Amino acid sequence: MSQTVLLNFLTAVPEAAAIWSALTVLALVLLAVLVARPERDGAGEPAPEPVDAEVLHRADLARYADEVAVAAAGAAQTARRRREQWLAAQSEADRAWTAYDEADAAARRLAGAGALPAPHTPRTPAEYAARERWLHHAAMTAHWRGELTARQLADVLARRNGWDPRRHPAEQEIVLARTVRDGRRAGWETAAERERLAWRDAELAAEAARTLAAEAYAAATALRPVPTSRVSTVSRVPVPSAVRGARWRPARVG
Repeated sequence: MSQTVLLNFLTAVPEAAAIWSALTVLALVLLAVLVARPERDGAGEPAPEPVDAEVLHRADLARYADEVAVAAAGAAQTARRRREQWLAAQSEADRAWTAYDEADAAARRLAGAGALPAPHTPRTPAEYAARERWLHHAAMTAHWRGELTARQLADVLARRNGWDPRRHPAEQEIVLARTVRDGRRAGWETAAERERLAWRDAELAAEAARTLAAEAYAAATALRPVPTSRVSTVSRVPVPSAVRGARWRPARVG
């Protein structure tokens, strides 16, 4: 019995060893196929074409030219608007100067007439009341014409800042004319300062527009096609440093 079992064991061991050997060889073959397949698959695909540097260069130039052209158009529009604002400020300053000149001439004329002695009038309560009514009427008329501010009119009615209704109307007229002249002068000085600032802004906008227009022209010139016969002799136009960055954006003016 024991001899039969031993005989069976010795007979089965070579068969099992042969089966395991076959399975091992099959696993190695499959592993080699899986490892080699990506190389075979990749070998059949065409290699990607190298990127043309000249095409990228001209694409950057085109993008830069478009962006700077838009910026130049915006700068030109801003320059026109600033010039219109300056012309309006200049007209306002001219009107303010004319008003001041007329008020100054009136004050000088009244000052010359004030050298004459004032007419003699009785100093009675009725006379003082008439003088006050005259002053109030003259001050309100000047306020309606835009010659006195609301605060100045309030000073007249409240007898503040040197306003005395007991003075003779001739003297009150001189004081009123000088007050109007001083107000006109202050208005002209303010308008002149606004005109100066508007001129400065217009000059800055015009300079920015000229600079961007020249830059846009240079960018458009760089995009012009180069003749084939001169390709080998003409050097590439350098791209501005702003073009090399994909996120370049020209600054808006105004």
